Amino acid sequence: MKRLITLFNPTIIAAVFVVLAHGPVALGQEAAPSGSGDLTELSIEDLMNVTVYGASRFEQKELNAPSAVTVISADEITKYGYRTLADLLRSVRGLYVTYDRNYSYLGVRGFNRPGDTNSRILLLLDGHRLTENIFDSSYLGTDFILDVDLIDRVEIIRGPGSSLYGSNAFFAVVNVITKQPGRVKGKQASAEAGSPYTYKGRVTFGDNFANGLDMMLSGSVLRSKGWPHLYFQEFDDPATNNGVAENKDADRNHSLFTKFLYKDFTLEGAYVSRTKDIPTASYESIFNGPTEQTTDNLGTVDLKYERFLSGGLSVLARANYNRYIYKGTFPLISPAVINRDDTLGEWIGAEVLATKTLWSKHKLSAGSEYRDNLKQNTKNFDENPLNIRSEIRKKSRTYAFFIQDEYTISPTLLVNAGDRYDHYEGFGGTTNPRLALIYSPFARSSFKLIHGSAFRAPNIWETDYADNVTNPNPLLRPERIATEELVYEQQFGKNMMLTVDTYYNKIRDLISEEDDPADPLKSISLNKGEVRAYGAELELEGRYQSGLIWRASFAHQRTKDNQSGRELDNSPRYLGKLNLSLPLLRDSIYGGIETQYSSSAAILDSSRADAYMVTNVTLFTQKMMKGLEASAGIYNIFNESYGQPGFTQHVTHDQDNIQQDGRTYRVKLTYVF
Repeated sequence: MKRLITLFNPTIIAAVFVVLAHGPVALGQEAAPSGSGDLTELSIEDLMNVTVYGASRFEQKELNAPSAVTVISADEITKYGYRTLADLLRSVRGLYVTYDRNYSYLGVRGFNRPGDTNSRILLLLDGHRLTENIFDSSYLGTDFILDVDLIDRVEIIRGPGSSLYGSNAFFAVVNVITKQPGRVKGKQASAEAGSPYTYKGRVTFGDNFANGLDMMLSGSVLRSKGWPHLYFQEFDDPATNNGVAENKDADRNHSLFTKFLYKDFTLEGAYVSRTKDIPTASYESIFNGPTEQTTDNLGTVDLKYERFLSGGLSVLARANYNRYIYKGTFPLISPAVINRDDTLGEWIGAEVLATKTLWSKHKLSAGSEYRDNLKQNTKNFDENPLNIRSEIRKKSRTYAFFIQDEYTISPTLLVNAGDRYDHYEGFGGTTNPRLALIYSPFARSSFKLIHGSAFRAPNIWETDYADNVTNPNPLLRPERIATEELVYEQQFGKNMMLTVDTYYNKIRDLISEEDDPADPLKSISLNKGEVRAYGAELELEGRYQSGLIWRASFAHQRTKDNQSGRELDNSPRYLGKLNLSLPLLRDSIYGGIETQYSSSAAILDSSRADAYMVTNVTLFTQKMMKGLEASAGIYNIFNESYGQPGFTQHVTHDQDNIQQDGRTYRVKLTYVF
């Protein structure tokens, strides 16, 4: 491994590619910002200088952003055959996704805590917060609110983001940006079929009207029977069907999305309903018995007003309504009853933001946010006979103010400084600053020294849940993180980009479920955890006029509990990614291949899940017939057998390693009328 790390020495690689690029680029040859339009229409040079929005809440060149940012475009989604947002995030350097055959959980910089609900990342849809108000969950798999065909690009913004976004922007912000109606003008119909017994359809309509109205309407349906037979060695006993779960893996969803643009107004509506059968017998359920399943519904309506005025002033105001419903069905072993979860979250939000350029050197942003949690209701109960185990009915409000200044000290030196104050009814206020020094000694190069802090507010599940084995804790404090980061980004010529990213995270007041000191027979959520993490990430990317694109990355990460010195569960030390897409027949047929490597990781029983490497292959064509796009993909083409760490809900049955899918297939056709 030391030899591998030596080969990835950033100094050596930088020197080699400087030579390949015929020397350093002179000052003043920087490409103009590409804007927020269709990435597929940009030149190669513009693609290497694409702008991002989410890092500062205004458009800026990626090299000037006060964080390490990755942008995945619609073109890459198509050519690599990504089926879900989770598929896309798996391909990004330093990220990994764990799937427990129900939900997908995102790991960032070695942190993907068992039992987490993606509450330490912030998921945005066109800048609008999607995190629900009960468990702070963000959904990434087939439960994601948007069909991936409607994504224009995804911005992955690493590091603490609470200085702009508040709670949940702990490790990263993921901003999903939707396509403009003009991209889908006319009618589209898409159909796909794949394994295991999976079918999906989508219909989309978009148009631009003479009165200035642009609109898009889209609906998708997915039906999957799942694997008819799944083997779990923990249940390998004649009394539990020799460890085989039969027809317990089905997945069904439907989603709707609408987008209307008129002058300075944008109205978006999105909705998803997803039901998943669970084969793992989690939460002490009966294995291969009555169906265990969860249903998640999330809907949102967001109205945004954004206007760019003279004198470098822009204003944004938005208001939204959101509703979340979760239902769970668990056939328990003891007592032998059907246990149900019934949850309703409802909230409205509003925000205002103004950005102004002052004295040609300062770009000042200031804003405020308000959120009114109208309903935070959750109930857990047994039926027949009825036994209510826990019930929460709550309301709450939060508000925040933030300010940020991007100060151009000189043509080569930039400072980005910001701070935000958030106030919660439960624990009061918290402030979280960020400071970034960005130095560009040459055109197309950037050194970023970043310090930032972030927090995650305790959710009502952690503060209020109580039953016969759990006590509530209304005195919980927010989790906190402080990060130091050094990023080096260098573009070589017009075609290649190098990124080297090193970081150190100091996390305190992590919320953990512990034995209650005042009542040892029950558990309680406490601020007990402290974690230290450090790592380095290296990525090389190339894009060429011929249509060839590639990206290779390597991440080394160490994450330890500060008290025990033990490595965290589900924290692989090494991640490797390789993506390659190339034209096979001029610009008519493209081949895509990606390989993802993860080293072994600690699991709940103190052993380790084995290392694994998965390779996916995709063929894509869009010019064989007018209006027709076709793709075919083979996922895990070498049929790698591997598992991923189980979570706390699997401990009862000693399921410390959840088996993942072997080789699967998909064929997809899209026709534009």
